[in-house]
Amino acid sequence: MNEKLRYWMLVLPGLAVMVIFYIWPVLNIWGISVTEPAAGLGNYTRMFDSRAVQVSFVLTFRIAAITTVACLILGYVVAYTIANFAGRVRPLMLGLVLLPFWVSVLIRSFAWIVLLGRSGLVNDTLIGAGLIATPIRFMHNELGVLIAMVHVMLPFAVLPMLTNMRGISDSYMKAARGLGASEWRAFREVYFPQTLPGVFSGGLLVFVLSLGFYVTPALLGGGRVMMISEYITYQIQEFLNWGLGAALSVVLLLATALVLLVAARFVNLRKTFLERSS
Repeated sequence: MNEKLRYWMLVLPGLAVMVIFYIWPVLNIWGISVTEPAAGLGNYTRMFDSRAVQVSFVLTFRIAAITTVACLILGYVVAYTIANFAGRVRPLMLGLVLLPFWVSVLIRSFAWIVLLGRSGLVNDTLIGAGLIATPIRFMHNELGVLIAMVHVMLPFAVLPMLTNMRGISDSYMKAARGLGASEWRAFREVYFPQTLPGVFSGGLLVFVLSLGFYVTPALLGGGRVMMISEYITYQIQEFLNWGLGAALSVVLLLATALVLLVAARFVNLRKTFLERSS
């Protein structure tokens, strides 16, 4: 009896936090979606019939997918370099990967506005080098949003892959080379398959976080690249349409849960998020 009591004394505080700060707000949002401005599923009907909502969802998933692919490619190179070639500069390189976590996303997004503006550093450098005659339009389009989002999300791809690569013994590559495999073949057939769990974990983190990202797309997109999170904010702040905004939030939550459910068939989600939290 005492053991059971101690067990529930440990569990109940955490359970109460989950119910108060996670489950109750989600249930409240769902309740608003079916009661405002009138009871029923009218908000969901309007949402699925709206061309603007459909475009926003497609845009959100497209940007999230492109961001994920770009982060995996760049992140794999960075993680591979740190894990295998960094040597004495490994702590410095790892510190540079972690450095963005110490700077607000808002500040980083404003920094990209300064860099990518018509009179920003990027355009001024290209014009000064004679590579272009007129400024390139980086702002208020998908290109600028993608550049900034890749920068923000890149550490989330690097860290899981780096953790995975650090656990791979170099004896496998040495054995492959000793059996006559070329360096490329040893990498392709021996090393790369062992890094796939880290690749899947990093890709999942980046994709899920990108689906609900708000600050960077809102600032760099300038209202012309309206991902679903910004569309929800627009509906609530500009039109006071709480019902539709809540319905969009519920569908986005369900879409994210569906992504996690599908990913669970290929990735150990418990290991992925425990490694990320640690």
